[in-house]
Amino acid sequence: MSASFAIRPIGLLRAAGIILGKDLLIEWRTRARINALVFFAVATLLLFSFALGPDVDLLRQNAAGYMWLGILFASVLSLSESFRVEAENATLEGLKLVPTDPRAVFLGKACGNAVMIFALCLILLPVMVAIYDVSIAEGLPKLSLVLAIGCLAISAPGTIFAAISANARARDVLLPLLLFPMLVPALLSVVKATALVLQGDLQDSLRSWLGLLCCFSVIYWALGFAVFPKVIED
Repeated sequence: MSASFAIRPIGLLRAAGIILGKDLLIEWRTRARINALVFFAVATLLLFSFALGPDVDLLRQNAAGYMWLGILFASVLSLSESFRVEAENATLEGLKLVPTDPRAVFLGKACGNAVMIFALCLILLPVMVAIYDVSIAEGLPKLSLVLAIGCLAISAPGTIFAAISANARARDVLLPLLLFPMLVPALLSVVKATALVLQGDLQDSLRSWLGLLCCFSVIYWALGFAVFPKVIED
């Protein structure tokens, strides 16, 4: 009696969901990454307030920029950790052998990074409001939308460059050097959109900045989806 076994290919979205669930489960059990991110981001906001002194008007005017700089700096820690387990245990090779599209790894990792950065935004938001004495003129739903799209814009290229630098000796230095120049256009858009939500959109220009931010996010995700198989092959 003979038996033959065939490995069924796993669907793209199902495989991405498995990778996303695995990463979130590991983070839920340890909570090491989110604790480090929150501490680092809050410390960054405090440093900005100490550096500028007691000028409340200046702090309030530039609150959006300080918040996103804190998120961007802290996100580097999160992104570098996203491939740490795979790099230390050589499990990325195992992911390559799974009978599914390698783009599923990108989708799972990028979505996991976006969730982590968005959670950081939600935790950091009341801290920013308290430290810089700002109000949300356009309402919390619009601010949540801007934060979500901004997190998506960071997570896609961040995942690509985190995979590139995962096995490098100086990966903690290499990742921001690669990532920050790529994110300059999106960072300018999200800071301006956030400032309009906080201070009020008197000239009805929020839609334009939000549309520009969406374009950058779509471009980043499309590029990441296209080039990631080549990245992990190398």
